[in-house]
Amino acid sequence: MRRAAGWPKIGDLATSDVVVRLRTPEGRDEWLYCHSGVLAAGSKYFADRLSNDWPTCQILGSRYCVEVYCQELDLSSHVTVLRLLYAAEPCSRFGVRSSLGVLQAAVHLGCLQIAGACVDYLESAPWDEADEEEILRTIPCLGPQYECVLARLRPIDPAPVTSIFLSAFRHATSMLSVPELKSAAQEQLDYMLTEDDDAPLLLLHDDTVKSQVNDCVTGLLNRFSGFISSILTKQKQMPSGQQELHSLVSDFSWACQVLSKLEMMKCLVVYWVGVSSDVVEAIDAVCVGVDCLNTRLKATEVSAKVLEAIAFGNAVLPAEKRCDAVNVWIGFARTTKPMVQLEQNDCDDDDDNGDAESPKINLDNELWQSLESAIVSIVLTLPSNMQADILSDWLQSKHAKYPDLTEAFEVWCYRSKVAKRRLSFLSQINKVT
Repeated sequence: MRRAAGWPKIGDLATSDVVVRLRTPEGRDEWLYCHSGVLAAGSKYFADRLSNDWPTCQILGSRYCVEVYCQELDLSSHVTVLRLLYAAEPCSRFGVRSSLGVLQAAVHLGCLQIAGACVDYLESAPWDEADEEEILRTIPCLGPQYECVLARLRPIDPAPVTSIFLSAFRHATSMLSVPELKSAAQEQLDYMLTEDDDAPLLLLHDDTVKSQVNDCVTGLLNRFSGFISSILTKQKQMPSGQQELHSLVSDFSWACQVLSKLEMMKCLVVYWVGVSSDVVEAIDAVCVGVDCLNTRLKATEVSAKVLEAIAFGNAVLPAEKRCDAVNVWIGFARTTKPMVQLEQNDCDDDDDNGDAESPKINLDNELWQSLESAIVSIVLTLPSNMQADILSDWLQSKHAKYPDLTEAFEVWCYRSKVAKRRLSFLSQINKVT
């Protein structure tokens, strides 16, 4: 660092008139030969200690002696502050961690100009996550005048959050967005709405948010309807049709997560149930190879979330529609899961043979369990004869292993066997009336 014009040099024994002894609880004792005029000009602490009003200033040889007590970890920062008192300008660009240490020492010694330079640097410098945690531990202890450093970490007003959320949602559901931006928007929107140790960043019951989200979702549904229609009328061909279908189904899967947190699943549930047969037909028409399985898995994810919403009563549909949805996705799951398991086994064999380039298929057991659980719950809500038809098809299928409808079968058998006895009062009431 460049020395201020006219200032003596720190450590110059010939001109020094004061010794600063830096002492730590561990017994370390650092001596610096300094100059009272420099110290008093830049530090309130030294100005007080070297004044005539301070009665206990010691004499070491022919020099005044001022003792400064600090922690072992802070000693080097105190040395830096003393050297900065001799600098032409209070340079503080030592990195975030070092500047924090210098700031603490400057506050301790009452070096306001150096402390101000540290604050200016910390306020404008980039931080990593470890820096942020250290700043949060340090700055609040120094006093309110230094809390401007925390400006980037303070809670934001609701209006900008809503604006950012809605703009990001448009990118997340648009086919025209740059893929990297779209992926980032989907990831961060999901994080904004997640309830973890912190509350969601957005008010989940904001009618303005729900209205504009509904508009974006409606646009997604319209694009999906147009695409499915073009597939079924042979206007779209592979591979572009396959890629676009996978992208749209992936958007649906993501939208399910967000809409469930906003308690807005009903519109998507009603739509998906209505187009389920067409979706399966479109997937069979354009999807081949490993990408086919990825698209099938995404469609399974959407269906699991839709059927869960129905099973939990978050979306109320007539029995006929519930029955149709269950039949379509039971059939789809029966064929998809064995295909995925076979591909997974092939990938494992390739790994054993050292083929690191083979594409991976993620067999998410939790996905299949949630789909199976939702199907069982919905089957048990259907009229007895509808249940009988579904169970009959299941028992006759070679894929009866999945989904496992054993629980539904047991409940149906019990209900059917005791039905006349349990409902006998109805016949008595009918006779009376």
